[in-house]
Amino acid sequence: MTARQVLTYPDPFLRQPTQPVAAVTEDTRRLIEDMIETMYAEPGVGLAAIQIGVDQSVIVYDVSAPEGERQAQALINPKILEQSGSQLSENEGCLSVPDFRADVQRAARVRVKGLDREGRPVEFAAEGFLAIVLQHEIDHLRGILFIDRISSLKRELYKRRVKKQMKHSA
Repeated sequence: MTARQVLTYPDPFLRQPTQPVAAVTEDTRRLIEDMIETMYAEPGVGLAAIQIGVDQSVIVYDVSAPEGERQAQALINPKILEQSGSQLSENEGCLSVPDFRADVQRAARVRVKGLDREGRPVEFAAEGFLAIVLQHEIDHLRGILFIDRISSLKRELYKRRVKKQMKHSA
């Protein structure tokens, strides 16, 4: 297991939709282990393969308490089948959008399907924090960042700040 470098905004790779995984192989499972290692090292509660520069529809997540036993999950080719209700994801953040947090409107409940790390089909319902994390990570697989879901004014302020930081570090 190797922690990998997380791509950050404005890297254009983050904006591309990912390719579905054709077959779950040993390489897929190794990718998942690296993603879990990276997620814990950062530390985060979710990570999409695109965030570490891999063009595949794979996400990992762990919404267990940080001081409790780790319970990392993986979903390959995840899709949201249904969503209902509404909740405010307060102070949402992203490893690829460092040093920025914002409130984001998300569905309160989702039904998700995909494959587990062994390639078996899974389908389940999620609500609350898990529903937020799943929506956030599945958005990444479609080239969508959480800043795309906030007001254009807040998004522009963040973009300006990043440009300024990039100018100063160049």
